[in-house]
Amino acid sequence: MIYTLIKFANCHAFIFHFSKYQSMKLLVFLSLLLSSLFPSAFTHQISRPTYVRIGSIFSLGTINGRVSKIAMNAAVEDVNSDPAFLGGTKISLSIYDSNYSGFLGIIGGLHYMETNTVAIIGPQVSGMAHILSHLANQLHVPMLSFTALDPGLQSLQYPFFIQTAPNDLFQMIAIADMISYFGYREVVVVCPDDEQSRGSIIALGEKLAERRCRISYKALLSPESLATSEEIMEVLVQVSLMESRVIIVHAFASVGLRVFDIAHRLGMMDKGYVWIATAWLSTVLDSTPVSAEKANSIQGVITFKPHIEDSARKREFLSRWNKLSNGSIGLNPYGLYAYDTVWTIANAIKKFMDSGGAISFSNDSSLNGLGGALNLGSLSRFDGGKELLATILETNTTGLTGKIAFNPDKSVVRPSFDILNVIGKGYKRIGYWTNYSGLSVVGPEILYTRAPNRSSSNQRLYDVVWPGRTTVKPRGWEFPRNGRPLRIGIPDRVSYKAFVSKNEKTNDINGFCIDVFLAAKNLLPYAVPHEFILFGDKRKNPSYTELVSMINSDVFDAAVGDIAIVTNRTKIVDFTQPYTESGLVVVAPVKKLNSSPWAFMRPFTLSMWAVTSAFFLIVGFVIWILEHRINDEFRGPPKKQFITILWFGFSTMFFAHRENTVSPLGRMVLLIWLFVVLIITSSYTASLTSILTVQQLAPSIRGIESMITSNERIGFQVGSFSENYLTEELNIAQSRLIPLGSPEEYADAFNEGRVAAIVDERPYIDLFLSKYCMYQVVGREFTKGGWGFAFPRDSPLTMDMSTAILTLSENGDLQKIHDKWLNTRAYSLPNSLDSEQLQLKSFWGLFLISGIACLLALLLYFCSIFHKFKRYFPQQQITNISSSSSKRSSSSRSVRIQKFLSFVDRKEDESINKTMSRSRQDFVAASSGVTERNGAGVYPDHDEGQNGN
Repeated sequence: MIYTLIKFANCHAFIFHFSKYQSMKLLVFLSLLLSSLFPSAFTHQISRPTYVRIGSIFSLGTINGRVSKIAMNAAVEDVNSDPAFLGGTKISLSIYDSNYSGFLGIIGGLHYMETNTVAIIGPQVSGMAHILSHLANQLHVPMLSFTALDPGLQSLQYPFFIQTAPNDLFQMIAIADMISYFGYREVVVVCPDDEQSRGSIIALGEKLAERRCRISYKALLSPESLATSEEIMEVLVQVSLMESRVIIVHAFASVGLRVFDIAHRLGMMDKGYVWIATAWLSTVLDSTPVSAEKANSIQGVITFKPHIEDSARKREFLSRWNKLSNGSIGLNPYGLYAYDTVWTIANAIKKFMDSGGAISFSNDSSLNGLGGALNLGSLSRFDGGKELLATILETNTTGLTGKIAFNPDKSVVRPSFDILNVIGKGYKRIGYWTNYSGLSVVGPEILYTRAPNRSSSNQRLYDVVWPGRTTVKPRGWEFPRNGRPLRIGIPDRVSYKAFVSKNEKTNDINGFCIDVFLAAKNLLPYAVPHEFILFGDKRKNPSYTELVSMINSDVFDAAVGDIAIVTNRTKIVDFTQPYTESGLVVVAPVKKLNSSPWAFMRPFTLSMWAVTSAFFLIVGFVIWILEHRINDEFRGPPKKQFITILWFGFSTMFFAHRENTVSPLGRMVLLIWLFVVLIITSSYTASLTSILTVQQLAPSIRGIESMITSNERIGFQVGSFSENYLTEELNIAQSRLIPLGSPEEYADAFNEGRVAAIVDERPYIDLFLSKYCMYQVVGREFTKGGWGFAFPRDSPLTMDMSTAILTLSENGDLQKIHDKWLNTRAYSLPNSLDSEQLQLKSFWGLFLISGIACLLALLLYFCSIFHKFKRYFPQQQITNISSSSSKRSSSSRSVRIQKFLSFVDRKEDESINKTMSRSRQDFVAASSGVTERNGAGVYPDHDEGQNGN
């Protein structure tokens, strides 16, 4: 400081020798410069230490520990190789070997906290990170790790902990996406029971649940690398007894390799299994040589690897690696992250110091006197820790791993993974995963130039070679040989035992539903050990909703029987494809219809009577038109002709018409009409005979609509969903509902008048009516549904059984089973009045043919008449006649129409003769008139024009 003052003073004395005026100006300027620059210059001298200490904590015996040490030292060497980068300051990196011990890792962290360390790289595992993060929070020392990737460390609880590689949350999302892509629903996880794995597996469970998948079993090993081969063997034996064959291994490399080796010896690396390893396996394959024995135990495994964008800097570093490592170990992505982490800290320190930040430490007064012999008071707080942390999080640069930047939640930007399939001693890439577009065979660099698309149709991976060296996708689950059989709940019915029943002599469960289930099960490509468990109290039919709910509570693994697929049940279980149709119908007693003096009107509906009568008149009128000019029987006074039309039309009903038809068109129309009359009269006769000779029955209720509006009591089957439907959907009062348990109770309730109708499912009613013939289904089937087998949500058996049921339906076996149990011919009741009446829709085709024949005959007839009219009464004659006077020109059309009607009304021979005679007379008269008019000068306009000239 004194030296600086003397220097500035000497400068001031030198300047004084210039002119007084100039020296005064310079004096003022230098004073201002001194006051503004002097403090900054002083600070600069203090904040640029020779060395800035950075600590790191790794287990140097691990693959990532060895690779990270080499990469970090290379990064420190590159930073220090340019003295100007930090203004003469160098980075001093200290690497502490925790030697697989969490306790030693904590000791290393405490050591760095008392030696003025500005940042710590590590620790390597999440367990130590959780503890040391509390120290970092207290002493403001940023901690950066690319291997402690527990998603929980990203929380606000640890503001000074930064993960410089994609944390395990993203890897677990990638695994969940892949599980969903391949259609698997359950997985087994093998992992150590420690903080390194616990948070990641919790995240995996959450992401699987979002995709309607789940972890069915967690096979936990001793923490970290403490698991023995015997322990792993025992755990894998338990895994082999699980239903799921999709196994995820998330462990340390040393433990994971032993898991695969023992699994291979247990035969669990064969066909049918799906093995997924997290990024630890790709690290092993990248960094260490793989023996033939080791490679054989991991064939077909799918693993993940952090995606590193290809770049010139990355290739240059790869070319340096053999020299840096002396060929001792291969480079993996975490080595690149180690290199970039050092540079991230270095860039942040540069920016921090360039902005005037000072590297200084102070004692934390809250620690004084604490710890006794531990001397916690020696721990120092980094005064600029918060500013350095903020600078690190503002990083936006490019490193060996690509873009280096952090999101607001401290996670790295653009997390992505390569998805690898182990083949031979290496692997092939089958696709990529990005948090941007999910699974894809297109590189992340290209995907980020497009709009995000996570639709299922856009998710794609290349073909996989699975364990057992097969390209056929494993089913992903299996009934284990030593597992417990499937517990199947069966309704213990007391009625309608054709569907489900127990043979008391043999204790066998049989019935229509049971045979369908067994037939479908036999079509599955795997064995399904099972046991039937009856559900019910043997006094009444059980509640089917309660039976289904017991699957959800894990009392049963499935439910088989006459179980209707309804909405409230599908919310808790999955149903197979329906194996029979079922809907609610109304059955009611029928009563005898009293005879009526108007019974002869019953065969036809009102519309049928109206249309038939109209056609009798239409046909009579058409025949009259066609025969009028040539048939004397259809001529005469108007009154006679009108009577003839009525008589002829209606007499065809009895084929009693006495008038003969002469014209071909009339005969054609009459022939077609007589055929129609024959069909109608025959149908009428048959229907009337049935009405007058067969006992007529009619139901007292017409359908569900009349039941809703009435106050009659309604019966329902105990245990059926019909009770809830009537009360909840149709709002029928509970007091109107009468529970009934068997067909016999149905009949008794009807006979005693306790119910007016019964609502039940169609299959039950069909069996009921096969025995009791005085009842019938009325109205329409007002619900549509079916029966199915119930399984737990997302059970793989649901899909396979549905496929088997469809196969039974297609090959006819389902119908054969139905005929075996339910093909009882029901008594056929006489049709009700509505169904007896002949509807117009049954005969509209005949009326259409007859109508077309009439129209066609009239069209041909009038074309022929018009042609004859033009032939015997040419247009010229009328033109000549009408041209005799301008006054008559307006009436020429009416004259022609009158002559046409007169022509049509006359008999054909007489009409022709009179027309020809009158034509000649008119022609002569017209000729004479023209001559006279010409002689007298008929063209006044012409003459006047000449005279005018």
